[in-house]
Amino acid sequence: MLKIKVILGSTRQNRFGDKPARWILEKIKKIEGAEAELLDLRDWPLPFYNEPTSPSSVKDGAYPSEIARKWAAKIKEADAFVIVTPEYNRSTSAVLKNALDSIYAEWNRKTVGFVAYGSVGGARAVEHLRDISVELQMAPIRNAVHIPQPWNLLDEKGNLKEGALEPFSASADNMLNQLIWWASALKAAREK
Repeated sequence: MLKIKVILGSTRQNRFGDKPARWILEKIKKIEGAEAELLDLRDWPLPFYNEPTSPSSVKDGAYPSEIARKWAAKIKEADAFVIVTPEYNRSTSAVLKNALDSIYAEWNRKTVGFVAYGSVGGARAVEHLRDISVELQMAPIRNAVHIPQPWNLLDEKGNLKEGALEPFSASADNMLNQLIWWASALKAAREK
């Protein structure tokens, strides 16, 4: 069974990210041989990373912060990740970057895909996240889901319009197919 964690990378009030996060989570749950869990960064109040040594030098998840140790244990469970990210100022959110930076070994040799949203579909955030994930020894996949101008997908009450994410289903399926392939290959390699 492949364990896939969906990381919701925005903690803002009235955020859009919870909508595509739940949508991609449900798509993953329909994949035979995969189980999915949503990790909402609102539930993981990691302190601003300010340690004297790099997380890459930490052994066996012994991070100084208790919440970082719990975060590391949760991330260690995973075989793959789907990161749902906004685009803020041509990059990703600070809270997501901090969550990535706070631990190290637990990300290594695992694959990651992206669901992004923003004025240009979150493309610039994904570009930065791919570079970051390579430095964390992750394998970012090529295909991603890019949702442009997400505010147009909401009704006057801020709810997702019915069927609003359907145009992105083919992109999501392609991304998940790649994610599953890489997750399976890397899991087999890690188990050797």
